[in-house]
Amino acid sequence: MSHRLQVLMEDEEFQAVRAAARRRRMTVSEYVRQVLRRARAEDPERPAARKLMVVREAAKHAYPTGSPEEMEAEIVRGYLDGAL
Repeated sequence: MSHRLQVLMEDEEFQAVRAAARRRRMTVSEYVRQVLRRARAEDPERPAARKLMVVREAAKHAYPTGSPEEMEAEIVRGYLDGAL
């Protein structure tokens, strides 16, 4: 089902939108739909505060680390020992 959306703009702003649509050879309506879709796609689903909390929680834990060479050697040992 389609819905109508009315947006009020100042003349100058509308003329800029119209010009952008013309440059792309599309109607103002299609241009606005595409811009809104792109904005929705770029909008994070989770708020930044939630992401920050997850990172802080993960930082409380200790994880095994090593140089890339040490980690590669450990992986190879796992393959050679048949552990993986």
